[in-house]
Parts: sequence; C-alpha cells; structure tokens
Amino acid sequence: MKKIRKAVIPVAGIGTRFLPVTKSIPKEMLPIVDKPILHYIIEECVESGIEEILLINSPYKKCIKEYFDRNYELEDILKNRGKIKESKMIEEISKMATFFYITQNEPLGSGHAIGLAKDFVGNEPFAVLYGDDIIYSSDRPALKQLVEKYEINNSSIIGCLEVPKNVVNRYGIIKFKEGQNKIDTIIEKPSLDEAPSTVAGLGRYILNPEIFEYIENLNANKNGEYQFTDAMKEMMKDYNYEVCMIEGTYYDTGSKEGYLKANIDFSLKRDDLKDKVINILKETNLK
Repeated sequence: MKKIRKAVIPVAGIGTRFLPVTKSIPKEMLPIVDKPILHYIIEECVESGIEEILLINSPYKKCIKEYFDRNYELEDILKNRGKIKESKMIEEISKMATFFYITQNEPLGSGHAIGLAKDFVGNEPFAVLYGDDIIYSSDRPALKQLVEKYEINNSSIIGCLEVPKNVVNRYGIIKFKEGQNKIDTIIEKPSLDEAPSTVAGLGRYILNPEIFEYIENLNANKNGEYQFTDAMKEMMKDYNYEVCMIEGTYYDTGSKEGYLKANIDFSLKRDDLKDKVINILKETNLK
C-alpha cells in the first residue's frame, strides 16, 4: 500500500461572498486571529503526514505563494531588531512542506482545477482539501482520520459530518448503498424532502489516481464549469467510496458567519487572548 504523502488544494476561487475585501486579498488568506485560513489547512496536512502540497492558484493571487516562500529581507529586519522568535516563526512557514504551484488561468471549476494536478500526483493516492474549510480537532487532525481509514481498505474516502436537517440544502449530501457504509452517490444541495441522509461531505478527500480518468471525461455544466463532485459520482459507479465520519468542529470560513465563529472560537483557545475576548463579548452583550 502506498503512503498518502501528497495533497492538492484548489485556491483559485474568486471569493464573492467576501467582496469587496477579496478584490485584493484571497479568501484563503483572510486571518483567523493572526494566521491565514490556508495556514491552518496546511498545518493539518503536515500533521497528517503530508510531505508535498500542490496549490492550484489563480493568476491574481500571487500573495499566496509569497506567504509560503522564504522572505529573507523580513527575517533579517526582525533579527536586527532583536525579534529572533518572530524571525524564526516566519522562516518556519516555508519549511512546513515542499510546495508546488500550478496556475488555473480560467475559472473552469473544481474538476478542471484538480485535473491540473495529474502529473504532480502520478500513480499515487492523494488528498484533496478545499482552501476555505477549517476542521478543528484536539485529538487527531481531520485529514489524519481519513488517512487512517484509507490504510485499512484502500478505498477512496470522503470526510463527512452529520448536519442539521434544516441546512442540508447547503451541502453535498451522501446517499449510501443499502445497508452499507459505502457511498452510492452524492446529491448536491438537496431540499429537505430530496435529501437521502443528513451526512454531508466537508471538503476532505482521499482519492485513488483513477479519478483523473473521470475528470478527463467530464462535461461542462450550464455555467461552463467542470465540477469535481461530478467526476467522483461517475467513479463511484466503478469503484468503492467510503465515508469517514470526522471527529472535530467544522468551520465554513467561506461564509461570514463561519468566519466570525472561527475567529471567536480560536481566540478562546489561546491563553493570551481568552480572557480579553470573554470581556469583549460580555461588554458587547451588555450593550
């Protein structure tokens, strides 16, 4: 069995829900306290055993590459000012993993973006993570949970959580094969009456490399985009896909509500901020 050592992260999306700030700042680089959203996702990869990370970028998001590259000038400035700890912290960002970049020159959808990773992946199983979904786990990283399940059966895995019935229309909902943990198909954003379950896929995947055959045969949707979910649904007709029910807290940081909740929750986890944030919340509540 081959080790899961590569991850693909599409980060070329426009981020319309956060306009106007995403006109100049990628949504993946919006801060949760003092680190970009994408930094947390990269940390999850590294803690799950990932060694090489491919970022599928947009021509307009150069700051993503700049963030994960070395910045010798900044490191030297910090050292000269006696900020050795800060200089070391900046240096360590570029050493988290080996980073690769491919530019998606046209917004042709998630399937097209991930299809660009074929040469990077080669003939290995690999992880896919979306760049605006944070999953916090105090025990094992979410991706690590998927990796461990893959190591048991070698089937492609989708990371999932149960969601309330009233929000199934926000997610890709899993339809199971009768009496099994194996996935029959995915229903995208169904109404409550149409939803086959309340198990939602949440932006974490382990995939076998055969997925690229299905991506190459995708048809564009009515918006001219090629969707990754459509490729997985076709592959499910020929190969097993299984669910990994993730133990952790999910934050949809691509939404304003999820982004604000993540900032509050992550602040409350920090010893240097917890009491200050509690006081702010109390003062706000009094008003």
